[in-house]
Amino acid sequence: MRITRSRLAAALVAAALLSGAALLWHNPYAIISGDFTRQRIAAHLSKASVQVGDHRWVYAFNDDAPADAPVVVMLHGFTGSKENWYPVARQLRGRYRLVIPDLPGWGESERIAGADYGFLAQSERVAHFIRTVAPGRSVVLLGHSMGGGITALTAARHPDDVARVGLIDAAGVRFRDNRFGIEVLAGRNPFGVSDEATLARYLDTVFYDAKAKPTIPWPVDRIYIARRKADAAFEQRVLDRIGRSDERFLPGEVAADIRQPALLLWCRQDAVIDASALALYAQKIPQATRVMLDGCGHMSLVEQPDAVAMAATLLIERGRAR
Repeated sequence: MRITRSRLAAALVAAALLSGAALLWHNPYAIISGDFTRQRIAAHLSKASVQVGDHRWVYAFNDDAPADAPVVVMLHGFTGSKENWYPVARQLRGRYRLVIPDLPGWGESERIAGADYGFLAQSERVAHFIRTVAPGRSVVLLGHSMGGGITALTAARHPDDVARVGLIDAAGVRFRDNRFGIEVLAGRNPFGVSDEATLARYLDTVFYDAKAKPTIPWPVDRIYIARRKADAAFEQRVLDRIGRSDERFLPGEVAADIRQPALLLWCRQDAVIDASALALYAQKIPQATRVMLDGCGHMSLVEQPDAVAMAATLLIERGRAR
């Protein structure tokens, strides 16, 4: 029987659809991963992986800048991933070399059962990662939320690896009590997601600007909820470590050892790390430039990426030889 071109094309389309359906059946999260890929490409970022110590790191990067341009490494927060930084990266690419990793245990990077993913352990891993991806260079290290606490520790303990420091809505100090902090101290995870109601609460907690808040349509919401439920025990262990253990305020304690040029940036409406944290960090890092944004919550990277990128640029360029 002769197969016409139209029949062959239809058969190929059907095969592709069946293959895609089979992939989604075995890996429903592929829908979300595919959208992350779309975001990365839109931000003109590439992706790579590297083995550093006992963990495989996955990171996004852009090397369009001149070879001698500063290297900017960006660290995400608790329950976050490298994708949180993409809106800011779009503003910075071309001027600086960008490196945006998933921290070990999170996103696409390796997670090892029983490993310590607290502030101190992660800061040591970050220092080794910097030496691996930017050998012989001293980087600009930007950290958001939990990543901010890790950044403070890395900058204080490894000053030869970090030339400039940016703490964005950073954890690691005893800020003014709010609902989030009270729940953490009580041993609960206020970021926990187990159904549609807790997903809505999570988004309402981290976002203030309704226009910036992402919409998660069906079936993506179900897929995301399933992933977060599977990660619940891991999230709780990390939160207990960074929010309730004897190292929960370690980033703020060692911040006095940060001598590098620094940036402290908060959103006034942050319902996670209360804006009072900026002044607490400023007491330890008096040389830091302070930026308080209005009209955004904890996710300043997404709600006001232009303002974050501008503040980061001023940090990088201040006093830099041309």
